[in-house]
Amino acid sequence: MIKTGIIGGAGYTAGELLRLLINHPEVEITFVHSGSNAGNKITAVHSGLLGETDLVFTDSLELLPAIDLLFFCTAHGDTKKFIDSHELPASLKIIDLSTDYRAKRDDHDFVYGLPELNHDDIVKAQHIANPGCFATAIQLAVLPLAKNGLLNEVHVNAITGSTGAGVKPGSTTHFSWRNDNISVYKAFEHQHLAEITQSIKQLQSSFEAPINFIPVRGDFARGIFATVYTECDLTIEEAKKLYSDYYLAHPFTIVADSNPDLKQVINTNKCVLHLEKHGNKLLIISVIDNLLKGASGQAVHNMNLIFGLPENTGLKLKPIAF
Repeated sequence: MIKTGIIGGAGYTAGELLRLLINHPEVEITFVHSGSNAGNKITAVHSGLLGETDLVFTDSLELLPAIDLLFFCTAHGDTKKFIDSHELPASLKIIDLSTDYRAKRDDHDFVYGLPELNHDDIVKAQHIANPGCFATAIQLAVLPLAKNGLLNEVHVNAITGSTGAGVKPGSTTHFSWRNDNISVYKAFEHQHLAEITQSIKQLQSSFEAPINFIPVRGDFARGIFATVYTECDLTIEEAKKLYSDYYLAHPFTIVADSNPDLKQVINTNKCVLHLEKHGNKLLIISVIDNLLKGASGQAVHNMNLIFGLPENTGLKLKPIAF
């Protein structure tokens, strides 16, 4: 059994991670750390796990030497602070769901954990930086083009559910404001643009074109629906073959003939892509669950890879459908 610990156990991503790990056949959850909830039952915060676990939050790290893998579901900036201020076992594997180590730098050895891009490096890695949710949906929409040196200026409009803003309430997540409402935020300046550009240039080093990204807050709880288009000389048949070939070995990314909807992917680790050609423009629709494929499901996928398990272990999940 893979013995795991979680730092930052009270948020939405931690709740989804716990749900997956509790039902994972090869995992034992050793501790769930939360300073603000220490002593409380996990189900007092994650009520959907009622009847599935008797785990209790702790603020102790005494079991840290006993685990194989540590997940960070912390606020951005807090993972690095924790690692810098604690002496961690040399053999400890880490999967960080924050932004702290997504940028490649000489001062860390974290591998960017997008399996459809870095599968072979993830298998050999000790430390994984889990991608952002918008970044996952957008990258999966364009990686086959970049791989073949065909990516031009990119235009993206992507709408996300309120869980993408985290569990702490704010003026734009309050029900009375968010319900029956949409709004644009961080237009052309979203923080995920850096990791998206980094991945594109990994495959297409000559890429210098803009990525025109308009993020939108949706009036639903979870999911990302991204529409991406770029100029492309391929026929639709050629484009579909390019995408199908690229994702052939990747079980969670599906190229669909029919126009997708969010309910096909919510509660799953899938990304569904759909391609259309309009004149000289290639339209790619990309839909994911922001908490699973965009966060905790992808973290478990990465765990499976670094421990040599089948990629879909513990991730054979049912879409909500209705």
